[in-house]
Amino acid sequence: MWLGLASILMLFAGLSSAYIIRLGGSPDWRAISIPGFLIPNSVILLASSVTLEMFRRKLTAELTLQARFWIGITTLLGTAFLAGQIGIWKSLVAQGIYLSSNSHSSFFYLMTGTHAVHLAGGVITLLVLTVMAWCQVHATRGLRILADVTAIYWHFMDGLWIYLFVLLFFWR
Repeated sequence: MWLGLASILMLFAGLSSAYIIRLGGSPDWRAISIPGFLIPNSVILLASSVTLEMFRRKLTAELTLQARFWIGITTLLGTAFLAGQIGIWKSLVAQGIYLSSNSHSSFFYLMTGTHAVHLAGGVITLLVLTVMAWCQVHATRGLRILADVTAIYWHFMDGLWIYLFVLLFFWR
């Protein structure tokens, strides 16, 4: 997992470097304002990290209804975040802000899209974890390991999102 996260980190470091260099002297740079639903959508993603930790804390020898509830909520929140991102992109398109509109919009779509693809992989894993939790009576060692590895990945994606948010809208 750590090697995979290192490669994702390097990908976003490269994109960030290109963003910062382009920001420095581009005559076509027109910063887009923060899309209306971006802050609530970010809160949804951060809440999913909290619910994932609630699941891990409730993951005892026997899979309780509370544990199943929290992993289900986490999966729903992750899916809601992705749906929210699609909604944000659609609202930008409705405003005439496209991938090719200007440098800032290009980086916004590229970075948030790349993040969404990686987060979609996490949602798939959360879905697998949810199905396992609801289909098993006892928390197996494999389920616990999957929960721990998924949590590492998910929290990394949350941290990456906060970084992207700050980079795209507050780095000037």
